[in-house]
Amino acid sequence: MPSNSKAYDAASLSVLKGLEPVRVHPGMYTDTRNPNHLAQEVIDNSVDEALAEHASQIHITWLDGGGLCVEDDGRGMPTDIHPEQGLSGVELILTQLHAGGKFSNQNYTYSGGLHGVGISVVNALSSRLTVEVKRQGKRYQMSFESGQKQSDLIVLGDVSKQETGTRVTFYPDPQFFDAPTFDRAQLIQVLKAKAVLCPGLTIYLHEGDHTQHWCYPLGIATYFESLLNELQVAPKSGWLGSDEADEFAVQWAVAWRLDGTPSVNESYVNLVPTAQGGTHVNGLKAGVCEAIRQFAETHDRLPRGLKLKPEDIFSRVNYILSVKVLKPQFFGQTKERLMNKGVTPYVSKVVEHALSLWLNQHMQTAEVLVDLCVELALNRLKQAKKVVRKKITSGPALPGKLTDCTLSYDQDSELFLVEGDSAGGSARQARDRDTQAIMPLRGKILNTWEVSSEEVLASQTVHDIAIAMGVDPGSDDLTQCRYGKVCILADADSDGLHISTLLCALFMKHFKSLVRDGRVFVAMPPLYRIDVGKMVYYAIDDADKDRILGDLSEKDQQRAAIQRFKGLGEMNPSQLRETTMAVETRQLIQLTIEDEYEDDAMLDLLLAKKRSEDRRAWLEQKGDLAKT
Repeated sequence: MPSNSKAYDAASLSVLKGLEPVRVHPGMYTDTRNPNHLAQEVIDNSVDEALAEHASQIHITWLDGGGLCVEDDGRGMPTDIHPEQGLSGVELILTQLHAGGKFSNQNYTYSGGLHGVGISVVNALSSRLTVEVKRQGKRYQMSFESGQKQSDLIVLGDVSKQETGTRVTFYPDPQFFDAPTFDRAQLIQVLKAKAVLCPGLTIYLHEGDHTQHWCYPLGIATYFESLLNELQVAPKSGWLGSDEADEFAVQWAVAWRLDGTPSVNESYVNLVPTAQGGTHVNGLKAGVCEAIRQFAETHDRLPRGLKLKPEDIFSRVNYILSVKVLKPQFFGQTKERLMNKGVTPYVSKVVEHALSLWLNQHMQTAEVLVDLCVELALNRLKQAKKVVRKKITSGPALPGKLTDCTLSYDQDSELFLVEGDSAGGSARQARDRDTQAIMPLRGKILNTWEVSSEEVLASQTVHDIAIAMGVDPGSDDLTQCRYGKVCILADADSDGLHISTLLCALFMKHFKSLVRDGRVFVAMPPLYRIDVGKMVYYAIDDADKDRILGDLSEKDQQRAAIQRFKGLGEMNPSQLRETTMAVETRQLIQLTIEDEYEDDAMLDLLLAKKRSEDRRAWLEQKGDLAKT
């Protein structure tokens, strides 16, 4: 160690308290492109009061100077002193991360605000914030600047006991956002959708003397019809349905475009928009596709040998999907994608059964829809025949273990590098033959981090991977690349993670052009299967298993049967297809480069033989952070 290095001891550790972590790393807590997500956090709190049937009106006001005011007629934030923290409920909610009334089901059955960080993040990233609460015959006020308390909670005066509610006024701090102003058009769309999905709630938007308001007593039906407008769709007013279970509720509107007009697709979880979809959208797609397939086969509407693919059925679908989840799990604090695994099978089965019944009750429309899907499938096959798959006409032949795909554009085709021959056999049966190629790998791949690109082909495994992909190690030329995606598929245990790491290192070192082009992914197979009666859940790891079990009722927890997969080869093809390979239900993590220098430095620390001493020191310092 260099003599001028500083000692690494307890005194060198930094502890961020209160709202400091948010101001230091705002991107970990919110979308920093603009302040819209701050507005949505405040609005979601008011909407949650409406969902709990404690509020009927929300008023949003644009303010001079870039601020926003959100007021509801809900119960009002608690103003009494917390027995353990010694702070008023208002101060606790606005100054402490992970403090709120949504961690149990006592105050809110369904809520969009979940993690207890939303309104405190708004406070941390606002230059000024003032909250007023009407509760128990009093009107209270408290103010903050840059997350710091400027006044204690004070009583401004008396109000009638019937008057209740919360008003939050805040001014986002421009230093934390790429664009310091709200995207008003996007926020207006969010407000309209929340009014739609919460029938009876009236939302007012004020700017000076001008006021807009939205209220949809009939909810999703009226809204969906207005979105379709003059579009040529079938059924004309859409197909609507809903269902409610112990832990979930779902509502949808679906219509097929008869021409090539743009899609109208929106999804929500507890009224929070999920721009990136998630497990609820996966369930909708799976249910719709299965119902259409069954109808087409039962009523002999398919040409001989033709199989409908998901893109044939769903590419022309317009939909609005709204689910309510007792304990929603989102990917990231911005809540743009739902992660709850149990939502997919629930939505899929409900939609499949409802659509199957509807199709058989509306035969004329059903035949129009199936004929449209068949037409799209035939067009796909015609186009695929025009574009012949790239085949190696000179040089080495394709590896013998490679089971290639057949009819596909290159950008749609996928190569799965699968750990083990047994898993490779299951993957071959589970795959989509048109678009998915399988190449099993035996044992752990060579650590290629310190091997030059000229020498790395001495490894037979690396040689076969390079030949299958059509890309030479170290080359930036992707014109001969044969696949749009390369997916690493290894067991969910520690050995599988080791193999995935070595393969990621191979791509980062010798096929970085594929990574830069966004073509390398890691598939996320489940480690556990959880059976609760007729419901089946899959968990990626122990934490995911604990979350799923935590979402179940105490009775269901006791009767849950948990199976731990020893490896991919233990899963039957249908399970592997559903959980890991089917486009509608799988989860892929894209290998990306955030900072090339730092990424390479970390891989060098973890994999280079010459860095063994540095690696040991790093493990001694950070080993306790590893997830088991």
